[in-house]
Amino acid sequence: MRREKKKETVTIKEALHLFIYCPSSQFTTPFSLFLSVFLCLNKEREICSIKVGLRMGEYEYDSGAKLMIPESTQGVSYNIGGQIKMIWEVMKEPLIVPMLKLGVYICLAMSLMLFMERLYMGIVIILVKLFWKKPEQRYKYEPIQDDLELGTSNFPVVLIQIPMFNEREVYKVSIGAACNLSWPSDRLVIQVLDDSTDPAIKQMVEIECQRWASKGMNITYQIRENRTGYKAGALKEGLKRSYVKHCEYVAIFDADFRPEPDFLRRAIPFLVGNPDMALVQARWRFVNADECLLTRMQEMSLDYHFTVEQEVGSATHAFFGFNGTAGVWRIAAINEAGGWKDRTTVEDMDLAVRASLRGWKFLYLGDLDAKSELPSTLRAFRFQQHRWSCGPANLFRKMVMEIVRNKKVKFWKKVYVIYSFFFVRKIIAHMVTFLFYCVVLPLTILVPEVHVPIWGAVYIPSIITILNSVGTPRSIHLLFYWILFENVMSLHRTKATIIGLLEAGRANEWVVTEKLGDSVNNNKNKTSDAAKNKTNAKAPKRTRSKFVERLVYD
Repeated sequence: MRREKKKETVTIKEALHLFIYCPSSQFTTPFSLFLSVFLCLNKEREICSIKVGLRMGEYEYDSGAKLMIPESTQGVSYNIGGQIKMIWEVMKEPLIVPMLKLGVYICLAMSLMLFMERLYMGIVIILVKLFWKKPEQRYKYEPIQDDLELGTSNFPVVLIQIPMFNEREVYKVSIGAACNLSWPSDRLVIQVLDDSTDPAIKQMVEIECQRWASKGMNITYQIRENRTGYKAGALKEGLKRSYVKHCEYVAIFDADFRPEPDFLRRAIPFLVGNPDMALVQARWRFVNADECLLTRMQEMSLDYHFTVEQEVGSATHAFFGFNGTAGVWRIAAINEAGGWKDRTTVEDMDLAVRASLRGWKFLYLGDLDAKSELPSTLRAFRFQQHRWSCGPANLFRKMVMEIVRNKKVKFWKKVYVIYSFFFVRKIIAHMVTFLFYCVVLPLTILVPEVHVPIWGAVYIPSIITILNSVGTPRSIHLLFYWILFENVMSLHRTKATIIGLLEAGRANEWVVTEKLGDSVNNNKNKTSDAAKNKTNAKAPKRTRSKFVERLVYD
C-alpha cells in the first residue's frame, strides 16, 4: 500500500546519509541518488525543485529541497572523475576537515610525548657521562683472581646456554666462543639447546659439541621432542636438567654471538659482590654493520638503544629490558620471578619486568661487548621487527595492571616502566611515526583548511631525529636515508603493535631471524677473485638496478 507523498527539506547531512545507507540495488549507480539531489543547479547555486523517488520497502517519498552547493562543484562533468571531485568538495567541510584536525591534535600530542622522552633521556645521558660514577664505583666490584691454594673453588659455577634453530652458518661461531671463555673449565657448564628441525644440521651441531667435549670442555648437546615455547621453552627446559642444579649464574648467547674471552671475568664480579643484582647486560657490536645500507640503518637505531636507553635505565632506575642474549642472570632471580614464560614473543622482556617488580636490580655495561650479526635481508629484518614490535605491546596489555598493583617498587619506578619504557617507546614511537608523518601530514597538503604548526611539522621531528643519531656519529651523513627507512618500516611496526595490543592472530608468531654468518663475505671474496681471474672476459650484463645493488651489497 502506497502512503501519501509528503514534502520535506533535504539537508546535506541527510542526503549523505541516504547516499551511504540506501541499498545500491535501488538505484542505477552508487552515485545516482547523490547526483539526483546535488547536480541540478541553477544560476543562484541552489538546487531546483526536483522530484526524487526513493522506493524503500512500501514507502515512497517525494522531496523538494533547496541546498547551497560549494561553488567549486559548478560545471562538474558527469564522468566518474567529476563525480568523485564533487563528492570530495561536498564532504570535505563537514566531515574530512574536522576528522583531520582531530588527527593533527592527537599526533601533535604524541609527538610532544616522544619529544619530552627523548629530551629527558638526552639530558640524563649527558649527566651520566659527565658526573655519574662508573659501575665499578657505584657497586661492589672485586675481580676474581686465580688462587694457587684455593685453586678454582673461588670461581662460581656458571652455566652457558646457547639456544639455536637450524643455525647452519653460525653454530660453530657461538660454540667456539663459549668454549674459549677464560673461565676454569671445571667451573663452566656449556649447554647447547638445539631445536633444529633439519636432521643434517642437528648432526653437525652434535658433532661440533663432541669435538669440544673431547678437548675437555663440559659441554652438553640438548634436544627436545617439540618446540613448545620456542626459545623460552628451550631455556626453561635447560634449567630443569639435573647437571645444572649446582650452577649459580647463567649466561645466554644466541647462535650468532661471540663474547670476548674475558666476558665472564668482567661480568660475574658484579653479581658476586651485589646480592640484590639479577642481571648484567653487555652491549652488542655488529660484525656486518658495513655489509649493506640495510645493516647501516639498523646499526643507527640499535646504537641509540644501547648508548642512551639502556644506559639511562641502568643509571636511574636499575631497570631496562633484557635483550635476550649477551647477558648474565642470577639463576635464583629467574626462579623467584617465575622462570621463563612463553606467553609473548619477548620472553626476555617479560622475565626482566617480572624480576624488576620483585625488587631485583639490573646493570648495563656499555664497555662490555659481544659481537653479533644484523639481519642482512629485508625479509629477515621484517620478521624480526614484527616480533620486536608486537611482543612488547602484547606484554604491556598483559602486565600493566600487575605493575600498577605492585607494592615492592617505588611509585616513580612504576611511572618509568609504564609510561616511558612501555607506552612511549614501545607504542607511541611506532604509531606517531606512521600516523603523523605518513598519513596526517600528507593529507594536510590536500586539505589546506587544516593547519599544522611549524613546530610540530619541522622543529620537533628535527630535534628527535638529531637526538636519535647521537649513538652512531659515523653514520650522520646517512641521516636522510635513515629517516626514509624508519618511515617505511613504521607501517609494519604500527601494524605489529596493534596486533599485539589486540592480541590478534599473529600476536604469538615466532620466526627465527635468518643468520648468514660469514657466507656473505665469502661470496664477495669469491666473486672478487673470479673477477680478477677473468680480466679479459666480457663484463656480464647487469640485471640489478643500482638501487637494489646499493641496498644489498652497498
